[in-house]
Amino acid sequence: MVEVSAVFKTTIKPAARAGLLAALTVLGGCFGFGGGDAPTPDALVTQRDLSTQPDNVKIIGEGSVTVTMLLPLSAGGSASGLAQSFENAADLALKDVATDNIRVEIRDTGGETDVAKAAAEQAIGNGSRLILGPVFAEAVRGAAEPARSAGVPVIAFSTDSSVAGRGVYLLSFLPRQDATRIVAYAASQGMNSFAALVPNNNYGLVMEAAFREAVSSAGGRAIAIERYNQGEIEASAQSLTSRGAFQALFVPNGGDDPSNAAKIFANAGLSPKLLGSGQWANKAIISSPALVGAWYPGPAPGGFANFSKKYAAAYGSNPPRTASLVYDATLLANGLVGARGDGAFRANSLQTSDGFLGVDGVFRLTRDGLSERGLAVYEVIAGGESKVISEAPTKFGR
Repeated sequence: MVEVSAVFKTTIKPAARAGLLAALTVLGGCFGFGGGDAPTPDALVTQRDLSTQPDNVKIIGEGSVTVTMLLPLSAGGSASGLAQSFENAADLALKDVATDNIRVEIRDTGGETDVAKAAAEQAIGNGSRLILGPVFAEAVRGAAEPARSAGVPVIAFSTDSSVAGRGVYLLSFLPRQDATRIVAYAASQGMNSFAALVPNNNYGLVMEAAFREAVSSAGGRAIAIERYNQGEIEASAQSLTSRGAFQALFVPNGGDDPSNAAKIFANAGLSPKLLGSGQWANKAIISSPALVGAWYPGPAPGGFANFSKKYAAAYGSNPPRTASLVYDATLLANGLVGARGDGAFRANSLQTSDGFLGVDGVFRLTRDGLSERGLAVYEVIAGGESKVISEAPTKFGR
C-alpha cells in the first residue's frame, strides 16, 4: 500500500503526517455530516496570494516537474467557488510536504469543452507531464483529446464514468461504488430480495444499472424498481408496497426522498431495510427519525474531519466535501515524482494494484480509467448521527 500523504513517507512534514494518519486510523464510533460537509460547494473561499505568469497562469510549488490543474475558475456561481476551493486544496497539499517535487500550473477551463481543450494544449506545450482535473464532464472530454495524443495522463474529478478511458482517470466518489458496497453488505447479512426507488434522471439511470449489477453479483433478486420524478417519490413508494415482499429497499437519492419513502412503508405496516448511498452522509438527511436503522456507505470516518480542520485554519472557511480529492491527487503527483522519477506517471505507476492511502481511505486507479475505493457502511442512529457497522477495508484484494 502506497501512502498518498507521503508516497513514500519521506516527503511529508512530520506534524502534518501525524495528524493525517491519526485521522485515517479512526475506523469506529459515530459519524454525521453537517450541512457544511455536503458535496455541493456553497461558499467562495479565501485564496492566498500566488505568483502569476504573464498569461495569467497561477503557480503552486517550486518543483522541477510541471503538472497542470484545470479548473472552472471563470464558470461563475458555485462552480467558481468549487474551483477556488480546489486550488486551495492543492496549495495546502504542497504546504504539507517537505519537498516540492512538482510545480502546479492552475489553468482555467470555464467549465467548457473548447476552453478545456485549449488549456490542455497550452499545458502540454509548456511541458506538463500530468493533468489534474478538469472537474466537469464536458471539460474532461475537451482536455482528453490533446492529452491522449501527447501521452499525458489525466486525473479528473468528474463523476461521469462515460468520460473515463485510456489515460483518463476519474479520482472521484463514483456512484456505482455506493450501490456495490451497500448491496454486498446487505447480502452478507442474509438479505437476498431487493427493490429500488430511483430518480428519473441521469443519476437515477446510473444507480439503477449499478443496483441491478450489484444484486446479480450478490446472488440476490431484484423484485421491483420504481422510477420517480422530482417531488413524486411518495406515489412510487406507495406503488412498491403492493409489488411483493422484499427484504431491502435501495433509495440512493438524498434530500427528503429517503425519509418520505420510509414513512410510506411504515404507514403500510412494512419494514424493509432501507439502503442509501453516499448522498446520505449529511446530517440534514439522517436526522429524520424515520431513517433510524437504515444503512448507507461512505469513506472511513476521521480523515475528512482532520483535513477540513487544516483547510479551515489555512483559508478561513470549510472546504466542500470533494476538496479532499484534489489534496490527494496533488500529494500523489508530488510523491510519485519523488519516488519514481521519470516513471512517475506511467500507467504501471498510476495503476498500482495495491493502491494508495489518502484522506478518505484506500483508493486505486484502474485500467478503464475509473477509481475504486474502500468504503465503510454506516447505520443511522437517533439524533442525526450514524455509526460504523462495517469498517472500510484498509487494503485491496488482488
